[in-house]
Amino acid sequence: MSNPKRYTVTTALPYTNGPIHIGHLAGVYVPADIYVRYLRLTGNDVAFIGGSDEHGVPITIKAKNEGVSPQDIVDKYHAIIKQSFEEFGITYDNYSRTSAPIHHETASSFFKTLYDKGEFIEESTEQLYDEKASQFLADRFVIGTCPKCGNEESYGDQCENCGTSHNATDLINPKSALTGNTPTLKQTKHWFLPLDRHEAFLKEWILEGHKKDWKPNVYGQVKSWIDDGLRPRAVTRDLDWGIPVPVEGGEGKVLYVWFDAPIGYISSTKEWAQREGKDWELYWKDKDTKLVHFIGKDNIVFHCIIFPSMLKAEGSYIMPNNVPANEFLNLEGNKLSTSKNWAVWLPEYLKDFPGQQDVLRYVLTANAPETKDNDFTWKDFQARNNNELVAIFGNFINRVVVLTNKYYDGVVPTPSEFTQEDTDALAAVKAYPNVIASSIERYRFREAGQELMNLARLGNKYLADAEPWKMVKVDEDRTKTIMYVALQIASALATLSEPFLPFTSIKLKRILAYQDNSWNDISEKSVLLPTGHHIGKAELLFTKIEDATIQAQLDKLEASKKANEAANKALEPQKDPITFEDFTKLDIRVGTIIGAEKMPKAKKLLVLKVDTGLDVRTIVSGIAESFTAEEVVGKKVTVLVNLAPRSLRGVESQGMILMTENTDGKLVFVNPDDTNVANGLPIS
Repeated sequence: MSNPKRYTVTTALPYTNGPIHIGHLAGVYVPADIYVRYLRLTGNDVAFIGGSDEHGVPITIKAKNEGVSPQDIVDKYHAIIKQSFEEFGITYDNYSRTSAPIHHETASSFFKTLYDKGEFIEESTEQLYDEKASQFLADRFVIGTCPKCGNEESYGDQCENCGTSHNATDLINPKSALTGNTPTLKQTKHWFLPLDRHEAFLKEWILEGHKKDWKPNVYGQVKSWIDDGLRPRAVTRDLDWGIPVPVEGGEGKVLYVWFDAPIGYISSTKEWAQREGKDWELYWKDKDTKLVHFIGKDNIVFHCIIFPSMLKAEGSYIMPNNVPANEFLNLEGNKLSTSKNWAVWLPEYLKDFPGQQDVLRYVLTANAPETKDNDFTWKDFQARNNNELVAIFGNFINRVVVLTNKYYDGVVPTPSEFTQEDTDALAAVKAYPNVIASSIERYRFREAGQELMNLARLGNKYLADAEPWKMVKVDEDRTKTIMYVALQIASALATLSEPFLPFTSIKLKRILAYQDNSWNDISEKSVLLPTGHHIGKAELLFTKIEDATIQAQLDKLEASKKANEAANKALEPQKDPITFEDFTKLDIRVGTIIGAEKMPKAKKLLVLKVDTGLDVRTIVSGIAESFTAEEVVGKKVTVLVNLAPRSLRGVESQGMILMTENTDGKLVFVNPDDTNVANGLPIS
């Protein structure tokens, strides 16, 4: 473990257009919190900084769709996100928001500093414009084909399929997200950050300085960008929601959200420092401070090229030491999607699984998308809880506490002579802090979490081999030694689990009635839980999750999927116009199905007998996959009676039953409203 240092740790600012979901947690917030908790436990000076990004175009789109103001949207979701983080145990030193006055001041000042230094290029260029909406189409206001991967739903600033960042004018076949119109090009003035000026610096700083210590996915994406040649990037937009451009000629324009948002890390640090009486500049301008950004892979270019270029241009800031970006987490085999409601939302999880924050933290860590996209499934969630947290970690602690209370009234016994097995177990315990720390400091949180579980496995194996429940009958002194060693392992788990399972750590410390051990104590102290110390009674750390609970979550996802499909199902285009005379040729009447049977060797067809009021006729209908023959007998139906007869599998069909689909995509009858309507009455 390294000597104590000063750290500034930031997490990507979530858009306040919806709540947090498990993809956000796995990619950014859980690994960042593990890292920060570990740093604090090892005596470091840490500023853990976050906040809500409230100026993105998705927010204005959400506001338009809901008929409210952007401020209404950000106020609603900022509160939801902040509360969810707090309940989930994400331990920010400060969680701010980019609508805060201190952020507007900081971002405006940063822009003005670069402007005064001549670090921008001011140009009039042609930008996409929606004539119908009378608006320039920045970022998410335009959708088109990605020029790199061919994804037909790329946004104007970034393709979420391949992660490429680009300008809206780079899109192929762009369409306005506001009206669906094809935009035109119109002249407008903007300020650009000339990234090419900083290319030599970026090559030296990243390609030479961080080739070995940055994750391959981060280094590779940045190298690809630099190798392609950097170009000026617009840092202003023609919008009315955001931070106004603070220079002459900036009327009606705001700072580009990806210029404004990372400055939110700085303004949030300032807000924290003012409240705590600290010097914020130490955390952003002192070369002895280590700056670490936790982000998802779609934000790599902004944090590794654009923001560092901004900091370099300003001149007084430190550079990020590392940017440990994760890949994406999928859900039950499909890409997580906010717009399609295909997600496990954090507020809903906290409601559905009260007191089980650590289960989700553990599963997301064990399955973290650190090197490739991974898949979250509810069955895996259940298995990891039941087979690992309950059966390994929880089982060991429960046995130790129950036996200590049973044999010694909860008092830690005095050991006698240690065997080789005892000394080996105690030596292994002392090694775990450094083993786990090594993984955390290399941003390998999956590996670190499994090493913690290996310590619990060690405890289980030690008890299983020593069998104190048998030994107590023949050798009381030996039993005391076994239980003493087991209690030392339990005490180590109470401390080392805190970064990964913070709520469990608190509970375990309460059970053991002892909280004095630090991370380093595990390696350095000869005794973690002293003899004569009185522990508490046993409590279950984890509870088994039943199949019904998991099925309820799967059912919720399936319902969400069907609702989304129904809401987004494309309507068939209107057919060619007909005249009134054409319409009068249709003879549509009320009828009743009085008999039905399945068409032999036909999957979809039912042969119906229908009383049309005029006669009883045979109609063959393709509804057998939606209804049984028994279900439809007695149904009032709407019948096109003058359709020319048609032979289907040897049966003459003498009309057509009118059907449609409901919101679940199931066939339903187009029924007369009044079931008392007589058969044969025409519909007009």
